[in-house]
Amino acid sequence: MANGNEVVHGFPHLDTVRAAITALYRRLSRETVLSYAPSVVPADVAFSDQDDLHLGAQRVARALVQHLRLPDARMIVSFREMDHAASVELAAGPEYFIELNDRFRTHRRDIGAALAHEIMHVLLHRIDLSFPGTRDNEILTDTATTYLGAGWLLLDAFREDSVSSQKLGYLTPEEFGYVLAKRAIAFDEDPSPWFTSPQGYTAYTSGRTQALRDTQQPPLKTAGWTGHLRYAKDRRYAREHPGPAHAAAASPYAFERGPDGLLVSFSCPTCHQRIRVPVRGRVRVRCGLCRTILECDT
Repeated sequence: MANGNEVVHGFPHLDTVRAAITALYRRLSRETVLSYAPSVVPADVAFSDQDDLHLGAQRVARALVQHLRLPDARMIVSFREMDHAASVELAAGPEYFIELNDRFRTHRRDIGAALAHEIMHVLLHRIDLSFPGTRDNEILTDTATTYLGAGWLLLDAFREDSVSSQKLGYLTPEEFGYVLAKRAIAFDEDPSPWFTSPQGYTAYTSGRTQALRDTQQPPLKTAGWTGHLRYAKDRRYAREHPGPAHAAAASPYAFERGPDGLLVSFSCPTCHQRIRVPVRGRVRVRCGLCRTILECDT
């Protein structure tokens, strides 16, 4: 939890975020991922200063448990002084104990954001999905929370001005915006009306710009003309220089030789599973993981 400290911006964890989206589709299946529609709605997690602290926290926790489809999971919420925003005891259940930072006693509108992250820890524990190392595992948790429809709360808890700041979670604000935009594209959902934080909304628009770039990379037909020109140049080079896989620096695609000719591999713009297809001009490709149909010019 960044509270008054300098907030990191940009996309330093983008590779891990994309790997987390792929892991979600692999572990849950496309059908299960898409079943998390719509996102949790603001009315279900609203928390005013007039609400009873403990009863309100239990109400919001129940709403998030129901949204994330955690059967027989009862969250018991308490408050204490601590360095982090929150923590959860991952036991066998059915009761889970969540501790929230004492500062949420007076910052109640952000309780839902802190609970969403901790309850996602419970879901990932139950489905046995984790990444090695604390940092990557927390990035997985933030990504899963956002992609499965509860993480917009974490981005909405981001506030920053010239004298103070607050951010929950391990992702940067723009990375939260990126994952939220990936969900919006995949689920045909518009989260922009839910934001109460102007800084959160600005981070969402920055993340959305990055997410749209994923859908505009060669060999996808939606790539711009400069992308297609660059792709054609790299393809010609790969044809004229037989050998190991060829990819330009920071290229979203790579060429390699197959038994029947040249192949190109690239990431699915939805789930980031790697796709490999023959170089044959215009083709329609279906991702084997998320089953997104992609129009390509290989």
